[in-house]
Amino acid sequence: MPSNAHTLKWGNNARNDFRKIIEFIDEVNPPAAEALAEQILESVDRLLTFPLSYRSGREPGTREMPVGKYVVIYTVSETDVFIFRLLHSAQQWP
Repeated sequence: MPSNAHTLKWGNNARNDFRKIIEFIDEVNPPAAEALAEQILESVDRLLTFPLSYRSGREPGTREMPVGKYVVIYTVSETDVFIFRLLHSAQQWP
């Protein structure tokens, strides 16, 4: 398995998106919220090894990784994978 050549960084918007999504789901289904949080975090961790595995994003310089009904929007540099946003796939962006 390739070594992790990148550092994972979460932007403030992505952190807030993650928190809001998990809190919203947790209000009606705590086990589903926990499962989704784990799924997102595990998927994002895989970006450290395979950062270019997912499609180019709608915004120049970004990439998009689908995770269930959500999309992780991120950028890749020589040293970092930067999580820019975490949005529901039905949300309009940019």
